[in-house]
Amino acid sequence: MALTLAAGALTRSARDAIATPPSKDLDVRFATFNASLNRNAAGDLVRDLSTGSNAQARTVAEIIQRVNPDVLLINEFDYVEGGRAAELFRDNYLRVGQNGAASVEYPYFFTAPVNTGVPSGFDLNNGVIGGGDDAFGFGLFPGQYGMVVYSKHPIDEGAIRTFQHFLWKDMPGALLPVDPATGQGWYSPEELDVFRLSSKSHWDVPITLGRRTIHVLAAHPTPPTFDGAVDRNGTRNHDEIRLWADYVTGGKAAAYLYDDAGMRGGLKQGERFVILGDYNADPLDGDSVDGAINQLLDHPRIDNSFLPSSEGAVEAAALQGRDNLTHRGNPAYDTADFSEPPGNLRVDYVLPSRGMPTVDGGVFWPTREDPLSRLTGTYPFPSSDHRLVWKDVRFPH
Repeated sequence: MALTLAAGALTRSARDAIATPPSKDLDVRFATFNASLNRNAAGDLVRDLSTGSNAQARTVAEIIQRVNPDVLLINEFDYVEGGRAAELFRDNYLRVGQNGAASVEYPYFFTAPVNTGVPSGFDLNNGVIGGGDDAFGFGLFPGQYGMVVYSKHPIDEGAIRTFQHFLWKDMPGALLPVDPATGQGWYSPEELDVFRLSSKSHWDVPITLGRRTIHVLAAHPTPPTFDGAVDRNGTRNHDEIRLWADYVTGGKAAAYLYDDAGMRGGLKQGERFVILGDYNADPLDGDSVDGAINQLLDHPRIDNSFLPSSEGAVEAAALQGRDNLTHRGNPAYDTADFSEPPGNLRVDYVLPSRGMPTVDGGVFWPTREDPLSRLTGTYPFPSSDHRLVWKDVRFPH
């Protein structure tokens, strides 16, 4: 079951101030961060977040505090029933100033079950039934690599849509994988009858800004690797991205979609949205299916004109060399510090709908001479191999 929580300690006047911004153009900072707050066993994340002294969690919290987004998606944050882990991270880390950074307050958050680690009962990798590869999304236990959305603005809980159970075969023209050795479909008809498209989940989380609503579209498609010549993860990654492309197109293009409550279709024309997440796809480099992320970057309803960048990414690519030297993409736009192959890539995105200009943005990747570089560092990373990406989006009155 989906979950949103509000901080009871807020006074009514404080809640009203958050809920009703001034009747004028409003700038809202959106961010996405694959924070690597996943653990190897169920219960470990709750244990680590219970004291306020976990070094990685403190570092992740400080990065968030330095950027201070209004709305934040965290990928790779283990789901715990009841939202306990999300609540602990908010209360014990984000609400506590880290190393001189000001605390940040998120009265609202949303988290829900994901497909990672949920057993399918089938042999999805054609080996032996059981383990992470045979779950609906790769994971060692249900909820590993989950997600959470934090917000300073109210979440319209009754209007949330999730697509955890949408079946891959129900997408018209789906890139269902084919075994190149046999020419037959990799998955049996029985497997396709239960195979879910989303490796984690796809969420439409409406945020209320006074009389205005913005749809936060959150996801974390599977990495297009670890699968050999059949490319079953690459094709799945492509179609997980396509789900949002069809969803924001709406109309006939989205008529096939059904959410976990049985509601069909996508967004209506004119509805505003911001797509957030680690999409595991670079527009020019890496192993994703050609054009996978371009389904969003080139979409007529999406504004990709502002490209968040950092000097730290340029420095890292030059210092690390190797695969980075052969990349076609500008390293300034990289958002993840990966080992070779594939090297550093642009895989984390904040993509607003057209009509809402981006007035600022960036990638939190300091250069080595910057004191804050201690927060990103080099392998083994003190926080994550991904970098927080943010944009200030202007909502016209």
